[in-house]
Amino acid sequence: MKKNPKITRRKFMAAAGGTIVSIGLPGVFVKAMDSENRALAAQLRADGRSRIPPGQHAVKAMPNMGGVKGPGNVPDWRLSIDGEVQNPLSLRFQDLMNLKLMDLICDVHCVTGWTLLDSRWRGIHLQTIMDLVKVKKNAGFIVFEAPGDYSSSIPLSAARKDNVILAHSFSDQNLPLEHGAPLRGLVPDRYFYKSVKWLERIRFVVEDEPGYYESGGYSNSADPWKEERFD
Repeated sequence: MKKNPKITRRKFMAAAGGTIVSIGLPGVFVKAMDSENRALAAQLRADGRSRIPPGQHAVKAMPNMGGVKGPGNVPDWRLSIDGEVQNPLSLRFQDLMNLKLMDLICDVHCVTGWTLLDSRWRGIHLQTIMDLVKVKKNAGFIVFEAPGDYSSSIPLSAARKDNVILAHSFSDQNLPLEHGAPLRGLVPDRYFYKSVKWLERIRFVVEDEPGYYESGGYSNSADPWKEERFD
C-alpha cells in the first residue's frame, strides 16, 4: 500500500494559526469560532458530549474532499466481504437494496476542521452485513477498502454501534459520485477519513491494519472529542 506523506501534530498546529490551512488533503480549512458556532458548540449530544468537538467549525454543506473515485457504475459494481468470516460474500448493489434499510441523521466531523450537523443518510446497518457473513470470534477489526490503495479500519466493537452504516443515499438523494457512490462507509463518531468512500471491499482481520492516512501519521483511533488528529 502506498503511504501518505508524514503529517505531525506539530505541523498541523503551526499551520492552524491562519485562516486557511493545507495539510495534504483537498478542501482543507480551519476557521475561528464565531457567535453562531459558539452557540452550536454549547449544544450537547445525548451522551453529554458537545455536538461540535474541539477545534471544529460548523458548515452548511458537505465539502468535496477529493480522492480516487470509483467507477460509480452500479450494474458493474460489487462489494466483496471476506477475511475472518464463515460466509464470504460478493454483493451487487441490488443485493444490498434487498436488505433491511435504515435512515440515519447524524453529525459528521472532518479532521480538517469542519463539522456538518444533522446530515441525512440512508443505508444498511453494518451489523446486518456482519450477521450475514458470520464473523469469526477471532476477528478484532474491520478494514474498509476503496480504489487507489485507500483503506481505513475500525475495531469490531465500534462497527457494532447503531450509527455505523453502509450508506447509499445522502440528503434524501442517491449518493453523489464525489461523496462515494455507489456506497460508502459511515462511522459518525470518528473523523471522517474513517468513513471510506467508493467502498469495494470489507475485510475482517485479527490484528489491526493502519490505513492510508493512518500510515502517514493521522490518528488510528480518530476520536474528534479527544482531538485525535495525529499520532
